[in-house]
Parts: sequence; C-alpha cells; structure tokens
Amino acid sequence: MIGRYSDEMTFDYIMNRMLESVPDTVDKREGSIIYDALSPAAAELVKCYMELDVVMDETFVDTASLQYLMLRCKERGVAIQGETAAVIEGVFTPSSVELTAGLRFNCDEVNYTITKKISAGHYKLEAETLGTVQNWEEERLKQMTVDLPVRIFIDSSDPDELAGISADLLSTVRQMRGKVTKKYRDQLDGKHQWLIVAAPSPAWAKKVFPGEPEDIAVEKLWNAIFDCLYLKEGEDVEKIWQAHCDRMTQKANWLNEQAFRKLHYTSKNGTDFTVELIPGAKWSGAGDINHMNNTFYVPNMPTEEVFTSPMRGKCEGRLVSTKPLSWSGQVINNFTVDFKYGKVVDCHAEQGEEVLKKMFAMDEGAAMLGEVALVPKESPINQSGLMFFNTLFDENACCHVAAGAGFSEVLDGFMDMSDEEILAKGINDSLIHVDFMVGSDDLHIVGIHEDGSETDVFVNGTWTE
Repeated sequence: MIGRYSDEMTFDYIMNRMLESVPDTVDKREGSIIYDALSPAAAELVKCYMELDVVMDETFVDTASLQYLMLRCKERGVAIQGETAAVIEGVFTPSSVELTAGLRFNCDEVNYTITKKISAGHYKLEAETLGTVQNWEEERLKQMTVDLPVRIFIDSSDPDELAGISADLLSTVRQMRGKVTKKYRDQLDGKHQWLIVAAPSPAWAKKVFPGEPEDIAVEKLWNAIFDCLYLKEGEDVEKIWQAHCDRMTQKANWLNEQAFRKLHYTSKNGTDFTVELIPGAKWSGAGDINHMNNTFYVPNMPTEEVFTSPMRGKCEGRLVSTKPLSWSGQVINNFTVDFKYGKVVDCHAEQGEEVLKKMFAMDEGAAMLGEVALVPKESPINQSGLMFFNTLFDENACCHVAAGAGFSEVLDGFMDMSDEEILAKGINDSLIHVDFMVGSDDLHIVGIHEDGSETDVFVNGTWTE
C-alpha cells in the first residue's frame, strides 16, 4: 500500500524542516518572530498534503470515487452499467395500519418506496437515490420555518448500520443533503421547540450489551435510559428535572460571570489544548429558550452539559478522545486531533480514521470548532460505566467539543443579525455539527481571564465551583 503524504508531512515535521534553513543565529523557538511567520505557511502545506492524499486515491482504481472511475473507464472504452435500486423487506408496526404501494418515506437518510405488500405490516421496499432530498421533504422543511412547530425526535439507530460503506460515499451523501437542508435548519434555530429522546432498537441494544440475548439486551438498555433520565418509579419526575436544570443553570451563570477569554485543557492522556471564547457569548445549561415566545424548554434528554460556541478559528493544541464516536453509521475510536491556527491539521484513529478525515474535510468550517461543552465525571451516564455508542448519551458522559457549526443564539441580538454578521462575531458555520468526547477523570480545565489571570474550572474531571 502506498504511504499517505499526510501521515509523514505533519505540521511539526514541516516546521522543523523549514526552520532548518534559518540560520542558528536567529531565535527559532516557538513564539519567536520567525516561528510565528512560518507557522501559517506550514499549516497550509499540511492541507496541501492532505489534498494530495485525495488526489492519490483518485489515481488508482481500488480507491477512486465513482466519478473518477467512470472517467478511467471512458478512457478505455469500458461501458458502466447503470445502478440498480436496492430492494429490501420492511416490517411496520402496528401491523393493523394499511400502507399502499407507491407510498414514499425516509429512514436514516435513505428514501424508500413501498412496492408490494407481503403480509400484514410486512412490505417490499425499493431504495431511491441515496442522499437526495425529495421535493416533499424540502417542502416540509420550508413549511416548518413558517409554522415553527414543536417537534419530538426519537433516536433508535444502529451504531454500525453503515459499517463498510466507503467514507467517500458517506461524505458525498452528507454534502448533498446538507446543501439543501441547512438553509431551513438555520432559519429554525432559536425559533422553535424540539426534543430528542432515545428508544432501544435490537441492533443498538446488542451493541451496548453484546453478551445478552436480544430481548434481555433491549430491556437492559431501556433501564439504562430510564436511569440516565432520572426516571424512577414513585418519584416526582418534574421536580427532579427542575432541580437538575437549576443546577446546570447555576454553573452557566457562574461561567458567564467569570467572562473567561480562553480555556486551557490538560490531561495525562496527551490532551493539551487552548481555545479562545467569544467576548460576551453566553454559556447555557440544560434548557434553551424559544426566542419567539420566550419559552424555556429542554431540547435533549438526557442532558448534563453546560456549553457555548468558541471563537471561530482560535484554538491550538491536541485533543485526545476518551470515548468512541458514532458518526454516519460508523464507529471512530481512539483518536487524536491536532489544531493549528484554529483548524484541524492532523488526525489519527485506531478505528475509522478515513471517516474521521472525511468528516473534517466536509467543508471549510468542518475543520474548526462550533461548540465546547463541560460535563462533570459525576454524570449518571459516566457513572453507569456503559458505552452507549450514541452521541446523545456519550456526549453527556464527559466534556466534549464539536466540529462544525456553532450556535448563533449564544450572541445577544442574534435574531437581528445577518449570517455574515454572525460569522464576523466568531460563530463557525458548516454543514456538520459533530460532538466528540475528550473528558477524562484527571481532566484539568483552567479559565484564563482577559488580564491573563487564571481560575480553575475543572479539577480531576469535575467542577471546582
């Protein structure tokens, strides 16, 4: 296998090579004038080498995307057979509901048409073009921006449902759909109420409890979800959740009072990372506000995070993952991410590295951060000792950051700002928003004030205040 340019041409390697040509009489240490002058060029060269890897992939048949395979075939007079739609069987519940042939629906970003009834609740389905957004779906999103509905999302996905699918295809699907849907989702931000909750699917339950029979695994996952949601028989759930929201709101208020300019993360696993915050940007915890009617609501259940959006393109250092990331139906595990001048310049993973690299290359904003979130190790999700392989749960087990789009609502007056003004304030923009977990039991987070003074925020993985 041909080696990849980006594996060897790291930022540090390029910088050291460039500095070798500088006379030893000149101060070449990190932070010196010459070092700071060469750093942007080194970061750009890293991006060039990463792009060269993409070019190399397209050069060879085994790694080329469909577009370039077709060009190679054309060169040699080879005819490409047209694709055929996948045909599957699906079971719908309750079975008493009668569905007709021709009915179309979307599931896990694949569009299907019912072609034939096999038996009660059992139908043959034909997949449509992967990743396209049908007219009805776009019209639905468009209508939502007018009606501003209250929506409930139920997450029951299989963490491995797209295992084996090429990273190129997954990236293409995301980009195709994102270009259509993003403009409508942006219009909904801060203006409607929504809630995402989870329900176990057999495949998900078996992933969390691999040694159990399917029915037992599902039951155990239900119980784990109830525990994470503070749902205990005979107790006042509303009162418990109100107290929970109040605790996180207090933490958010304390962070807002501190008005930190930067946060510095360190951990024995290799994390050493500094991120700059947006002056005046608010921290939030537990709940959100519908800014159209000033209604408080909780968008995520479970939720243990206090979060904000950092300054776009202003972070440096290394983050080391502490939990697997399930993205686009594939698991990414044991990975490191290196930032220079606010962007990802290098990343490696024991599992799913190619998917990780494609994720950061989705668009310009995908290689920058849109969120930083603080979660103490006392989180019931962390205390459960379970790996849920589901971001809704795993992100609420420990501190995390998110690559991609930020939250405009952290800015005062955001509803009266244009997209350009929001970007100028420092909120990142991207087709994606992907959380990955970096919290550890020894994580130390220091808040740095405008005058350079420091205040401990987290010590040994939990709040100091």
